[in-house]
Amino acid sequence: MIPVRDLIGTHDIVLLTLDSLRYDTATLALDAGQTPNLAALLPGGWEARHTPGSFTYAAHHAFLSGFLPTPARPGRHPRSFAAAFEGSASTSAQTYVFDEATLPQALSARGYHTICVGGVGFFNGQTALGTVLPGLFAERHWTPALGVKNPGSAARQVAVAAAALSALPPTQRAFMLLNVAATHTPTHFYLPGARRDSVNSQRAALSSFDAALPELLAALRARGDCLLILCADHGTCFGDDGYWGHRVAHPAVWTVPYAELVLKGAPDMTPDQA
Repeated sequence: MIPVRDLIGTHDIVLLTLDSLRYDTATLALDAGQTPNLAALLPGGWEARHTPGSFTYAAHHAFLSGFLPTPARPGRHPRSFAAAFEGSASTSAQTYVFDEATLPQALSARGYHTICVGGVGFFNGQTALGTVLPGLFAERHWTPALGVKNPGSAARQVAVAAAALSALPPTQRAFMLLNVAATHTPTHFYLPGARRDSVNSQRAALSSFDAALPELLAALRARGDCLLILCADHGTCFGDDGYWGHRVAHPAVWTVPYAELVLKGAPDMTPDQA
């Protein structure tokens, strides 16, 4: 576990949620060489974890209060972030504990600029429900071009995220949530000839995000060191045991890929920029 408590105030923090991405999809794509940029970040591959929510809204509410996916194995697993709660058994000396209800609020109170780059409908700001999650952030972005119906959404989302980060002063720390739309249904149009979503079409969608990833990594490295957390908010079913979609209690929904790492800043940065 990364000692997150020691990074607050000195590192940018990015929570990158690959919406609906199944663990088996992520590992198959990695093993097949479809995600070379992610592979370079994850020499040990993806970790299997269990999500606290079976759909986007529930999972992100949990994430943003410190309940990230839990290792998919027995044991008491300490959390990286935790809202203060009497009797919590999942905090440790490495956990960043905060008094506020949500992580964006906590980091904002400690001088972070908070940014949300939305993807799926729960981030679109078009309805009352669609304003709840992005409303936790000082800066938020969503347009149809960033959403699930655009096959080029990954590149657009990364461009928006990179521009938002680059617009900040080098000494201003940032917390960003990037909710990746590409891996959410529909994904069949990422796979030529496919008429229905599948693990293979989701792999192709993930590959489109991987191709866009270097622009985001460059923007992050240009700003200094960054705690980067990559995970799915939940998985989804493609006919598994008769189930389609998510918001159901199925292993394909509950088991998600997870990774965390400290992304080091560019080596030619001056001390004032670190």
